[in-house]
Amino acid sequence: MKKMLNISFIYFWLAMVGGVFYREYTKYSDFSGQTTLGYIHTHLFALGVLFFLVLALFCKDSLLGKNKSFKKFLIIYNIGLPFMVIMMLVRGIIQVQELEVSSAINGMISGFAGISHILVMVALIFLFIALKKEFSEKTE
Repeated sequence: MKKMLNISFIYFWLAMVGGVFYREYTKYSDFSGQTTLGYIHTHLFALGVLFFLVLALFCKDSLLGKNKSFKKFLIIYNIGLPFMVIMMLVRGIIQVQELEVSSAINGMISGFAGISHILVMVALIFLFIALKKEFSEKTE
């Protein structure tokens, strides 16, 4: 449980930094349009802070944290989510600076973002496997 709370706390600070960066960077750049930077705060807050707070509750009264699938989930998810946010940051900075990028660079950014989403999906599959194993054993 403590590990989940610590991870949640780290994502909390990253979410706050992401929100401040969005506000200050767009203000500094005199940008008032729509940008991906505006979603970094909410992604980190929902998929990081709130998600791990809920997982802390699951871990409180179970052995979920010791499950092999759960350990795989933790590693993959905590690689995939920051990777996703980094790609959002790259895309957002390009939008704010109104940079012209080649279709190859644009495709590369989209491809990396897709890989990060796949990592999060795989991690969530491991989480569901762990939850199913942990809680189906307790009810039988």
